[in-house]
Amino acid sequence: MIRQDLTRALWLRIGAAAGGTALVLAASAPAGADPANNTSAKLRKAVTSAGVMEHLQNLQGIADANGGTRASGTPGYAASRDYVVDRLEAAGYSPTVQEFDFPFYRELAAAQMDRVAPTPKPYTVGTDFASMTYSGSGEVTAPVTNVSLSIPQTNPAGTTVSGCADAEFAGFTPGNIALIQRGTCTFGEKALNAQEAGASAVVIMNEGQPGRTDVIAGTLGAPLVTIPVLGTSYANGVELSQPGTVLHVKTSTESAIRQTWNVLAETEKGNADNIVMAGAHLDSVVAGPGINDNGSGSGALLEVAEQFAKVAPKNKVRFGWWGAEELGLLGSEHYVADLVANDPEGLADIGLYLNFDMVGSPNYVRFVYDGDNSRFPVGPSAAEGPEGSGAIEDLFHDYFASQNLPSEETPFSGRSDYGPFIAEGIPAGGLFTGAEGVKTAQQAAVFGGQAGVAYDVCYHQACDTIANVNTKAIDENSDAMAHAVVTYAMSTAAVNGGKGRPASPPGQHVDGKPVGAGTTSGGGLHDDHDHDGGDLS
Repeated sequence: MIRQDLTRALWLRIGAAAGGTALVLAASAPAGADPANNTSAKLRKAVTSAGVMEHLQNLQGIADANGGTRASGTPGYAASRDYVVDRLEAAGYSPTVQEFDFPFYRELAAAQMDRVAPTPKPYTVGTDFASMTYSGSGEVTAPVTNVSLSIPQTNPAGTTVSGCADAEFAGFTPGNIALIQRGTCTFGEKALNAQEAGASAVVIMNEGQPGRTDVIAGTLGAPLVTIPVLGTSYANGVELSQPGTVLHVKTSTESAIRQTWNVLAETEKGNADNIVMAGAHLDSVVAGPGINDNGSGSGALLEVAEQFAKVAPKNKVRFGWWGAEELGLLGSEHYVADLVANDPEGLADIGLYLNFDMVGSPNYVRFVYDGDNSRFPVGPSAAEGPEGSGAIEDLFHDYFASQNLPSEETPFSGRSDYGPFIAEGIPAGGLFTGAEGVKTAQQAAVFGGQAGVAYDVCYHQACDTIANVNTKAIDENSDAMAHAVVTYAMSTAAVNGGKGRPASPPGQHVDGKPVGAGTTSGGGLHDDHDHDGGDLS
């Protein structure tokens, strides 16, 4: 554990560097924090959209002062960490900062891939191919060598052995580009085997089975490969596999082991044997400031924490801001793994986990995680919600219904920070307002907004700025967050049988039901952030 010691003078310098954008710092506990905030109605009144937007303006200022990004491994993330710590301390908490190493990666320039022979053909990055996360850098023009490809695809999906064994590279001509197929072992293992055989670059094609034909945008898992590694579709792979193919490949990347941090703060009061956790990832992608993804979730959580500071909970409440989520849930995974290894009793003390990843999408839907798997059965795109998760889902649906606001469902896809918690059997739930998925006509009729347009058109892009946030979504979801936190702070009986007394309900109980407004994706994939580790299937 480490503690920050950033001075207020430094904050003023950061504000000046951001073109005069002043970062607003609390000198004392927030004005809305009231010892009587022990009920849902009072806490929701204290939690305001203006308070959340103040945090988002400050996070924008931090990004502006640090090259337009708040990604883990950059100065922008370190400044974001310090901002959260400063505000928590001003509110009366004693936050801790958990440091851990992680593999940093970014592209310094767009990758290139062009066929030189037998006939020239350019390929478009993002459409025809993509760089693998942790790809090395380089430029090469060389013949393509096929490595144990299955063309046409006749074997079951995931069983292609291409590139998984050293023997497959017997006779490989050093300097050639290796064309390898997805399946059996990880992308990282395939790329390392090719590099050791003398390949100057690697292209990994998809398989030809349903659901495994598109361009691969995967990860090598760690910065171990020094040559360019690209992913492409099955169809493009078939094209590149033809005899006499010569390919030009160019990548410019940066990979290194760096340090990043989680920020944690908890209430002094409350039952420490039944901890209510609420978390959001603090980092952005390298490409932009990440004000919706996930400044919105982390800023709203900070506003709730500030206003919760003087609540007297029956159960201890612990807030968490996670680092390196965008490179594979690394902060929350580190936190949970550390408990598993060093404090299993502490892990068992966590009664439930609430996750808030993107709660201000411009073309939003009020998505609630499908804790009971009633809408999204357990399968490749939906993990099983541990017992008690359905009760958390019901609480959010009921709350929204009490406010005459319809809500929808989104799956436990494993693609946000609830993943490590549900893997340990901890009940979980939370909110999500949509990412790159496209809003349906039915959803537009129920929730408003534009049909046929992504929930967040700036998802993972430089345009995810303060202008990309919907303040109405922020207002509705921050209130729902406050309601859930104070409700479970007083009693988790509905989730895990924990004792306590219920918080005052928002009104007469309403049995809220999701509307099921014409979607099967639950808000879009919310990108897998390369969580697959190279795909083992």
